[in-house]
Amino acid sequence: MTSEPLPHSATPLGPKTIPPAQAAEALELEKIVAAIRARTQARLMLSRQGGSYTTRVQVGLRQDHAAAIDAVWRELVPATDWGAAFCQAWQILETTSAATTKEEYVRRPDLGRIFSAASRETIAAGCPAGADLQIVVGDGLSARAAAVQVPILLPLLVAAANGTWSLGRPIFVRHCRVGILNAVGQLLAPKVVVLLVGERPGLQTSESLSAYLAYRPAPGHTDANRNLVSNIHAAGTSPPAAAERIIALAAELMRCGTSGPAIKEKLATLHGPPPAARLTSS
Repeated sequence: MTSEPLPHSATPLGPKTIPPAQAAEALELEKIVAAIRARTQARLMLSRQGGSYTTRVQVGLRQDHAAAIDAVWRELVPATDWGAAFCQAWQILETTSAATTKEEYVRRPDLGRIFSAASRETIAAGCPAGADLQIVVGDGLSARAAAVQVPILLPLLVAAANGTWSLGRPIFVRHCRVGILNAVGQLLAPKVVVLLVGERPGLQTSESLSAYLAYRPAPGHTDANRNLVSNIHAAGTSPPAAAERIIALAAELMRCGTSGPAIKEKLATLHGPPPAARLTSS
């Protein structure tokens, strides 16, 4: 069979020759995109095929969405996620909110802001009252974040708390909402409460932790009475940087005798390892 000649309108197959100016422009664009992606995890300049995302982008979106769902519905088990040795070394007291299941916790945010009756008794019997700094850990809306960040952050906070501050016994709250701060203040009357709680996950990360701070929290207090250090994870605010900010902010709350948006962060460099903080005796 003899091949017929190509019509004048057809384009021969073969490698395309890109003009030097166009190739240089494409290379410069690649460098710009790489520089942007190195500074943020946000989904910018994603690949498209026609009017749709490419398969690789679509699969990535679905994967991250699934991770976010898993982070919300996962149950945090301290002895498993942090290790029994860690829990024992830091004397972590396990409690739960009034939400008895994860489903109830998601549907009833109000129950996540108060302790169960049994947990109130446990805290009253096992935690010293009147500490300068009380650290509380909650699973929040991302148990994954608490599982990953707390073993790094908790020791840093205790080490940076300075020997002049007394520390309450660390408390873990299962099915925890931010409003649990008020319940802690009512039960233990500490000067400052720091709540480390998993943030609502997005499509960038499911490992982001927040630290809410409140000066003498009490029933009726809202976010207007609190301060926040957020986005604590490897690609955001690193745990060491977060620890420094949290301790500096706690010191400012104690100095001013209040908390809320009127209090601004005043970062101070920590020179060398400060003396270990002491636990108050019950």
